[in-house]
Amino acid sequence: MLNFADTPPLVATPAVESRELIAADLRLLIAQIETSMRRIAAAMDQHTGDPEGSADVFILDDVTPRYATASAALTACRAGLDHALQYLSESGIPA
Repeated sequence: MLNFADTPPLVATPAVESRELIAADLRLLIAQIETSMRRIAAAMDQHTGDPEGSADVFILDDVTPRYATASAALTACRAGLDHALQYLSESGIPA
């Protein structure tokens, strides 16, 4: 969890500059989500890979559903951030 205790207070900025800062924050969040999604995909591949190299080997795990749920949540979050970024760009700030 992030700790915002050391975050400097927001300063009043012109509306355009404020929207640009918000857009930059949204893009950063999107990049972090994409990194997390790649890590989840890699972890899923690692857990669901076929270690014996045989089609007769089945691995039952309880981790994959958790990864899939986390991935779905991140996908929904990314979609929301994309919409927020789009709304900012419609207000005159290029995304």
